[in-house]
Amino acid sequence: MVMKIYKSKILLILTGMMLFSCNSVLELQPTDKIRAEDLFGDPQGVKLYMANLYYQLPIEDFAYFRAGFNQNGGDPNNGGWAPAMSADEAMHSEFGDFIGDGDYHYWEPGYKLIRDVNLLFDAIPNLAIRDDEKAVLTGEASFIKAFAYFGLAKRYGGVSLIKATQKYTGNVEDLKVPRSTEKETWDYVMELCDQAIANLGPVKGRRASKWAAYALKSRAALHAASIAKFGSRAPMSGNAVTQKLVGIDAADAAGYYAACIAASEAIMTSGQHSLYMPNPASPAVAAENYRALFQNPEVAAENEAILVKGFTLPGNNQGHNYDIWYQPAQVANGWPHPGRMNPTLDLVDAYESYTNPGHDAPIVTTVEGSVTDYNGFNPALNYIRFDSPNDIFKNKDARLWGTAILPGTVWKSAPIIIQAGYIKPDGSSVIRTKDQIDVGGTTYYTYGAPSTTMYSGFDTYGGNNTRTGFGFKKFMNQNTPIVPGWNQSTSDWIEFRYAEVLLNYAEAVVESGTGNAANAAKAINDIRKRAGHTVDIPLTVDNVQRERRVELAFENKRFWDLMRRREFHTAFNNRFMHSLLPLVDLRTLPAKYIFVRVNTPNSNTRTFDTKAYYRSIPGIGANGLVQNPLY
Repeated sequence: MVMKIYKSKILLILTGMMLFSCNSVLELQPTDKIRAEDLFGDPQGVKLYMANLYYQLPIEDFAYFRAGFNQNGGDPNNGGWAPAMSADEAMHSEFGDFIGDGDYHYWEPGYKLIRDVNLLFDAIPNLAIRDDEKAVLTGEASFIKAFAYFGLAKRYGGVSLIKATQKYTGNVEDLKVPRSTEKETWDYVMELCDQAIANLGPVKGRRASKWAAYALKSRAALHAASIAKFGSRAPMSGNAVTQKLVGIDAADAAGYYAACIAASEAIMTSGQHSLYMPNPASPAVAAENYRALFQNPEVAAENEAILVKGFTLPGNNQGHNYDIWYQPAQVANGWPHPGRMNPTLDLVDAYESYTNPGHDAPIVTTVEGSVTDYNGFNPALNYIRFDSPNDIFKNKDARLWGTAILPGTVWKSAPIIIQAGYIKPDGSSVIRTKDQIDVGGTTYYTYGAPSTTMYSGFDTYGGNNTRTGFGFKKFMNQNTPIVPGWNQSTSDWIEFRYAEVLLNYAEAVVESGTGNAANAAKAINDIRKRAGHTVDIPLTVDNVQRERRVELAFENKRFWDLMRRREFHTAFNNRFMHSLLPLVDLRTLPAKYIFVRVNTPNSNTRTFDTKAYYRSIPGIGANGLVQNPLY
């Protein structure tokens, strides 16, 4: 884990951990273990221990899948199923799952990390280092522990607060700690963040700094405030509710919003962080700037990136697998399972048009203008014809072009062909059925080319082609070919960045009705100007949420935005996700492109069960904890 990383990555330290883990270091019998005092008495031992703590942080990054954190195998049992596919950002190219009771848990890993941090707290007073170095270690330990409890609280509500190392004295009952209320748990996260802020300096180093701690507090406080304000949208009952183990009183929202505003303002006024490339010359430049920010976070290390997690050492379970899973089929380079992340039409519709700022801009496909007709091709409708397969997106927000591969756009020097069929000269259609036709001496193919290696859309062969009409670009490495095999990608993950802080701030201000509304409006408009917008929009709840959705797309924030605002069950109530079918229209020559809005092919409706706002508490038969509602 690094703060404003340059060339070095903290994960390099983890190579030494192949020799032993922290569990084995501290738990083996005396004849074959390194004593804690020896480990912590050696500066290299402390570095090794800290590297392990950072590695365990619940960062929802490239190696985070439904099975949990640090799934460096790329979640092979679920075909690369990422959290974006459990929200409304993307569909998997092949599978149609939603959110299961066993998905996205963190209980046991969370308490292991807390135990390891508590051991570090025990050791710090006795380390043979300067007092200022002890303060930094105390700050880092507080930050890591706050991060762990944040990961627990947003999944389980109130949890057991283990504030110091537990000692086993022969009675296991003495080790059982009941759940605290949800409010007490969030307050403890705030307290730990404050401890981190007080002890960490502003120095730009390779690990957490004061600004990273402020960013964590900004995010966590907003989450807690949202639960307090919007909890009534999904009322629950049962023992956990009665004991306030889940839920926060609405009156407590104001305090958490104030904490978010204060933490965000501390970063905003520090002069240490700003937006990367904030004044692009054109939307095209803005799109490339936005894409480059995520392909190589080191370019943003001087301003936007606040905390970056490094990936390195391909082949040793330290790389990740986004490039092999998610790049379009045409550039797979022999890898058998590409193209799995398919951005939805629902997400694409949310991006503004430069011609109508401040509003969603759903893709209009017909002269009639309906954007709610998903019944497929209708020869009676007047479809708008386009010369190229991406002209329909002409005025869309630059961030769409930097996030998704649109039909016909160039990626790795290849025009990416995403086509679902054609309309014959007689008006009949061939859609998602492999075929070909000769018209005017030219052969047209259903999917735009004769071979499966030459197109990237809609053919169900191998589950390797988009079924929404869009490919995935954000985070992808454009400069190097795919290396078939696991853990070959080394692009870094930005965990905290300045744009999120601005969005947290704007949301806290508009939802609470407190704080500086002018500064909050400036915050969202500064982000939009970085995307090539020139017209300011007002500070409204809808505008802030749209900005969060498009600016933070695929950064695993949308899932939790729907959770904390208690919008998941209304957003997903017997809901289909949607696709855009590009079709070649042969009723006119030269041929043109038309587009059809449809329910995503081979998919089912999705309904969110309100109990899923909290994960189930595991092991209640042994630990005696009160279970969450409806489990």
